[in-house]
Amino acid sequence: MKKIAILHGPNLDRLGRRQPGIYGTGTLRELEQLIRAEAKRLGFTVTFFQSAHEGALVDKIHALTDRGVEGFIVNFGAYSHTSIALRDALSSANLPAVEVHISDIKQREKFRRTSMTAGACRAMISGKGFPGYLEALQLLAGL
Repeated sequence: MKKIAILHGPNLDRLGRRQPGIYGTGTLRELEQLIRAEAKRLGFTVTFFQSAHEGALVDKIHALTDRGVEGFIVNFGAYSHTSIALRDALSSANLPAVEVHISDIKQREKFRRTSMTAGACRAMISGKGFPGYLEALQLLAGL
């Protein structure tokens, strides 16, 4: 069974309350339940981690890699657009990763249109809402 880690960055703990016109009304807990159900169907075990702190996310990538996780789904939020440290941490893990964005970053503000971290991932899924995470799981299942 594959072990997949889902990492969420800043403000994702505010899902359901934060800009529902952009991110929808579903909560992080509801998203995790949706992911768990699909992961079970695909034969994956999943672990979740959310932090507003860049260093905590870097530390978690290293710790999970050392503990035998086999892939990542990441939504680093705003850090996706700025963090070379998170990109380097994912690259050093040398594991398949998929970046997911609930909103379509290509249709957002100019500063959000480029992801620094996507280059360390096999794919980026953007603008598909919560179903984008399920697509990421399916993509990892095909590797």
